[in-house]
Amino acid sequence: MEYRHIFGTEFDFKKALLLISLMVFPNFLAMFHFQLYGIRFHFFQYLIFLAAIIYGPAAGMLSGGLGSLYTAIALKNPYIIVGNIILGGFAGYLMKRKVNAVPAVLLAFAAQVPWLWATDVYLAGMPAAAVNSIVVALLASNIICAYLANASAGKIKGLFF
Repeated sequence: MEYRHIFGTEFDFKKALLLISLMVFPNFLAMFHFQLYGIRFHFFQYLIFLAAIIYGPAAGMLSGGLGSLYTAIALKNPYIIVGNIILGGFAGYLMKRKVNAVPAVLLAFAAQVPWLWATDVYLAGMPAAAVNSIVVALLASNIICAYLANASAGKIKGLFF
């Protein structure tokens, strides 16, 4: 069974399963992290960027929003959801306009940072120094995740399309 043009592609079961996975599984990846020099690195963004590369900005936004539920609940910070909607949507928008994944993610992150910083400091009440550390960790994680998503998107798309 095929569905009409949603996200610029015709959907069958495999394509729908991939999209749903890219929206749900960032929550599971968010449970895992590693620390290096006191900086905590997450890799749930990999799946957000993969959704943006394969399906475009709307899927990047959905993956960013739905894929951030675990983190938002665990940290009692609902503003994370909007921040990752910005990240996934803007990255997908730029990639759709033929900007390579890493520069697209860097520009999307630049768009996300004012939201992240303002909401974490002024609405969530986090110390500015802590938020600055988060920004640095996310910058590094986003670069790594963008590179990995770009490198693997073709193979993953080949399995489902």
